[in-house]
Amino acid sequence: MDNLTHSLVGALLGQAGLKKKTGLAMPALIIGANLPDVDAACFFWLEGQEHLGFRRGITHGPPALVLLPLILAGLLWGFDRWQEKRGKRPEGRRPVSFKWLFLLSFIGCLTHPALDWLNVYGIRLLEPFSSRWFYGDTLFIIDVWLWALMGFATWFSLRRERKGGDWIKPARAAIAMSLTYIGLNGVITGVAEHQGNELIVRGLGETPTLVVGSPVPLKFWEREVLFRFELERGKGGGAAFGSGEYDLVNGLVFFAKRGRAGGDERITPETVDELLDGQFPYYGYSGLAEDFARLTAEKDDEVAAFLFWSRMPIISHRVGYGDDCEYISTIMDQRFMDPRAQDRFTVVIPRDDCPSLENPYLFTPEIETKSDEPKAISE
Repeated sequence: MDNLTHSLVGALLGQAGLKKKTGLAMPALIIGANLPDVDAACFFWLEGQEHLGFRRGITHGPPALVLLPLILAGLLWGFDRWQEKRGKRPEGRRPVSFKWLFLLSFIGCLTHPALDWLNVYGIRLLEPFSSRWFYGDTLFIIDVWLWALMGFATWFSLRRERKGGDWIKPARAAIAMSLTYIGLNGVITGVAEHQGNELIVRGLGETPTLVVGSPVPLKFWEREVLFRFELERGKGGGAAFGSGEYDLVNGLVFFAKRGRAGGDERITPETVDELLDGQFPYYGYSGLAEDFARLTAEKDDEVAAFLFWSRMPIISHRVGYGDDCEYISTIMDQRFMDPRAQDRFTVVIPRDDCPSLENPYLFTPEIETKSDEPKAISE
């Protein structure tokens, strides 16, 4: 999640009563809630998209969630002592307890991976013991509804505190409401993925390898339903991918491929059985493009990092012939195909020489086209 959300969670926990435990409790909670993002420093030494394979890993795993709060607690405790020696310690500050500074920093840090897990980006919760990615698929990475709820509750609680009223109850009520909101979003995602899986099976006759109900900006009641499945090598190999839409009001809908005769453009659970062959919206490819991308990753750090991070990788080709031979392949991720985000989640496969039909890792007669249509890379 974004750092404003993390900060509001830390502030709300303090207003719920935890800030009474020790002096400097609010900095411990708010800074602690953001501290695992210290891995953003990787932008100073990593290039291009290499950061995708580094972030949300080692600083979000179990050892860091103990070490980082310990460091933060030590810094805050030292800051308090430094102010006291200089005679600048605020008179109204509560006595500082190192034990409580550590516990509050620890609580703040724990909220960070919990929130990061909720979106589709992914997080390696067990690093360095395991590099497995975990996904909650529950909230969009920036949720303005949480901003509004937690921001208003924090302001209202602080206002009550200044006026001598009960400031703890509003904060606790907001935490309960936030958890309910997150739970509701989890249910919406689960329903979207379940219905999407059933519709895809009915439309294509095969069970998808992966179905993801991806949250969208602003409209928490909607999901983009993404799917992909691998084809058996005996059937030509490769993979296929596609997407549909789900919302609480209109339910699930996919849209038929353009240029197909007959049938309704809108594919729903009620109309899917009326489809003509080939109408269901998916795109497939031969496995050769995937093989080429994997081989490239062995000698290119940026491609390797992208494929390590990518959950739903797809490859897009541009082919041209002339005086200057051009062959451009880019790897994207199906979760981030929105034009507003696509450039930040795309890597170009480097090519040092011109493509040749004699190279089996680049082309087959079916692949050699000038189309920019993306092809899926199987997991």
